[in-house]
Amino acid sequence: MTLPLFALFLAAFAFGTAEFVIAGVLPEVAQGLGVTVPVAGYLVTAYAVGIAIGGPLLAVATKKYPRKTVILVLAAIYTLGQVLCATAPSFEFLLAARILVAVVHGTYFGIAAVVAVSLVPVDRRGFAVALILSGLTVSNILGVPGGTAIGNAFGWRATFWAVGALGLVATIAIALFLPRSAGAASTTGSFVREFKALARQQIVTSLLIVVLAMIGQYSLFTYIAPLLREVTGLDVNIVPWVLLLYGVGSTIGVFIGGRLADWRLMPSLIGILSAQTLAFALIYLVSPFPIVMAVSIFLWGGVNFAFGSPVQSRVLAWAGDAPNLASSLIPTGFNIGIAIGALLGASVLERGFGYGALPLIGCVSLALAVAVAVVSYMLELRTPRPLPSPAT
Repeated sequence: MTLPLFALFLAAFAFGTAEFVIAGVLPEVAQGLGVTVPVAGYLVTAYAVGIAIGGPLLAVATKKYPRKTVILVLAAIYTLGQVLCATAPSFEFLLAARILVAVVHGTYFGIAAVVAVSLVPVDRRGFAVALILSGLTVSNILGVPGGTAIGNAFGWRATFWAVGALGLVATIAIALFLPRSAGAASTTGSFVREFKALARQQIVTSLLIVVLAMIGQYSLFTYIAPLLREVTGLDVNIVPWVLLLYGVGSTIGVFIGGRLADWRLMPSLIGILSAQTLAFALIYLVSPFPIVMAVSIFLWGGVNFAFGSPVQSRVLAWAGDAPNLASSLIPTGFNIGIAIGALLGASVLERGFGYGALPLIGCVSLALAVAVAVVSYMLELRTPRPLPSPAT
């Protein structure tokens, strides 16, 4: 890992921690600001909306500026946003601060992927994307438990101060290590070209695959804790350890997906999506059996995150001449899928099917993603076209 890539990874880790750590201190935030826990849950929803809508808009608005400058500004706003969260006098103020952080979060992950692939040879692009994605998985393994522990010991405001300090370190690392010319090619080209690139079937289908994969994942993951307790029969103190297995599997899966993307992108993506379908089916079958279920959760985490590098590498490859809007829509696709998945899972539960039925949503959703990937690849092979060259 080079120092520029490490700086981008560190910022991704900080953003991931900011997004997910709220779940660990949500009851304390609700109590501290005098709202109910369901109302405090809007802090999660608003963050997803901020990423999905604000991220692409800001990415396009800043496309003409040097990438290092934009990333530094985003990291600085992120750090300021954590200070605002830590000092929030009311729930409404905290909500607004979270939305501010979410907008720069969505913009960062779109730009960071473009910059990362510009720092490595073509045959290492999958690894570069995987490194950025690993910031999210590592944040779940280290950042969220650490932030939660800080909140439990010193109060929820201390959690935001700690996350803000992490953002400051990331900002300094970017200033020191990221080359000034990194991602320079992405600042050229017109706004019209950015929108025209979205019409390419490889980009449309890749974004659809992202949405379908996240629908499957979050229709189950949103309710994984009660499933493990009520269906698998695990003690409440064992559940975090099983979720840790999921996080470890996810981190390993990210890098395996990156290697596969650098090997054979579309066959690897189709294979990974097929493996996800099988993983959901396996969880459906073994959910009542604790040991086998724990192993299945580990494997499920691996295949869930392995698809990210190939699908993002594909978007970046086919939007090489206009990467800003297309890459920023990837986090949007992720968050749309997350929102739909959580709603579908809730709908299944409200209809009385029980937690054990949730993996079936993933089976259907990932089977559809496999079908989309296969059709897209067939169309690509039938009418082969060269990858667009970066604008100069």
